[in-house]
Amino acid sequence: MKPLLVLLLAQLCSASLVPEREKDPEYWRRQAQETLRNALRLQRLNQNVAKNLILFLGDGMGVSTVTAARILKGQLQHGQGEESLLEMDKFPFVALAKVSPRGAHGDTTPTTRSRAGGIFEPKLGQGRAKGAGKAVGIVTTTRVTHATPSAAYAHSANRDWYSDGEMPPDALEGGCKDIARQLVENIPDIEVILGGGRKYMYPKNVSDVEYPQEEKHRGTRLDHRNLVQAWQDAKPRGKVAEYVWHRRGLLALNLSRVDFLLGLFEPGDMVYELDRNNETDPSLSEMVSVAIRMLQKNPRGFFLLVEGGRIDHGHHEGKAKQALHEAVELDRAIGLATRLTSTQDTLSVVTADHSHVFTFGGYTPRGNPIFGEPSTWTANPSPSILYGNGPGYKIVAVRARENVSAVDFAHADYQAQSAVPLRQETHGGEDVAVFARGPMAHLLHGVHEQNYIPHAMAYAACIGSNRGHCNAAARPATPLLLPFLSLLLLLLLC
Repeated sequence: MKPLLVLLLAQLCSASLVPEREKDPEYWRRQAQETLRNALRLQRLNQNVAKNLILFLGDGMGVSTVTAARILKGQLQHGQGEESLLEMDKFPFVALAKVSPRGAHGDTTPTTRSRAGGIFEPKLGQGRAKGAGKAVGIVTTTRVTHATPSAAYAHSANRDWYSDGEMPPDALEGGCKDIARQLVENIPDIEVILGGGRKYMYPKNVSDVEYPQEEKHRGTRLDHRNLVQAWQDAKPRGKVAEYVWHRRGLLALNLSRVDFLLGLFEPGDMVYELDRNNETDPSLSEMVSVAIRMLQKNPRGFFLLVEGGRIDHGHHEGKAKQALHEAVELDRAIGLATRLTSTQDTLSVVTADHSHVFTFGGYTPRGNPIFGEPSTWTANPSPSILYGNGPGYKIVAVRARENVSAVDFAHADYQAQSAVPLRQETHGGEDVAVFARGPMAHLLHGVHEQNYIPHAMAYAACIGSNRGHCNAAARPATPLLLPFLSLLLLLLLC
């Protein structure tokens, strides 16, 4: 069959998939008018003080990932996909953020260890977040000692120092603390901590409660400490501190009787959403639901960091299906948080720390399954999902690439073809999207340096020096939120 004929047939098939209503020009006129009316309503800007702040961080969730996740979401709901809307798409204000440089790696000098503070940091002479009366929480699909969550509470010259078992002797002798220990000792009053990372909390070779026979999941600590017990022991008398490691235990909690919550559901990172055992491990949405209901008990508001951290891992492995399902689950959590909070007092921001060299295209027709048949222009079809580099590089003969017609490219762990061979796929360098809703969300617009985001959020919550717009009743806030967010957005680029 000639390639031109194939193309014409594909176009005819695509046309047949278009809903009848969309063939009527009036449909598009009505849609545009409704969109215009919604845009005009945004003239009435929400200038309330943000009582609550939620930062959703899709690790590695670049614009191409957002678009592909939108299509996947629609197809999971039995639509064509392109017409779908992500929950973040419904946020009224959208911006682009540039990516900033990272800090020095491996520097263990005292200056590096003490130079910055986070939202939960009780030092630096600037007061502390808890002193402002707000509740705080962390939810992640990675280990809770991973780069993004640990930026809230730890100082470390190496993001991989999860426990003292991962640290070099000179760092230990120099007085550096591992990240898990800092989670317990630095800030003992974080209300909610949910994610993975059990093995870093227990002595070396202690069997894991869920995988007792698997050596790789055993404890890693060289100091022989049980940090879960230490976390509980550090709580004030009369306060209830609950530790859970099982989904059933999390969902059975009477949150009205819990003051502090630590949930560690895997020895390392949480399992990919596609592979998750929904009997033992909670979804990101379920963890976010519990976290918000816990934090909402505080009448003075809260700050919540939510990370969809395994989007990044899926892309690095070249496993687009894993990455996109992680992005859809993050979006599901965003929708849930939207329903549990109010735009009148909660500023929600969705962004990413960086993109990936992930792309999709190839003139696939509308409604083409995102993981389905690739375009058929040539004898050796080009997949619609590709990476610029990574482990999917396969040359099977001289100047011939792998023929995807002979492989199961819809498998969850299929590594999409890449142009350049690398052990792991890399980050991308383009801008990332920022979605915002709630008080002062209009401050996030246009194209900004990434460090602008915490300044806008701080202003919305009446934090720091820009407080002239705040009335006396709305001023309880902490100057430490601004340095935390700046630090967080810098550290995420590792």
